[in-house]
Amino acid sequence: MEERGREYLARMAELFDLPADAAAGLSHMELLGDRQLLLEGHEGLLAYGTELIELSVGGAVVRVIGAGLTLKGMTEREVRIGGRIDGIEFLR
Repeated sequence: MEERGREYLARMAELFDLPADAAAGLSHMELLGDRQLLLEGHEGLLAYGTELIELSVGGAVVRVIGAGLTLKGMTEREVRIGGRIDGIEFLR
């Protein structure tokens, strides 16, 4: 989906008080302290190492930086990353 379409759907979800991630197909992240990240709505793994993991999300990249990073679980739409998470970047 193009960026303009995503923005429109996100605004409509906000207007009708709906969860934007579900209505517009946006990714959803939950960080549990500095030890675990749950990312729903990813589109694929781009890089994987113990200090860096990159995932594609709707035309952007989520970069997770840390130490001892591992994939705790991964499905077609969801990934759980464990280890010491030092930073998360959202790159366009």
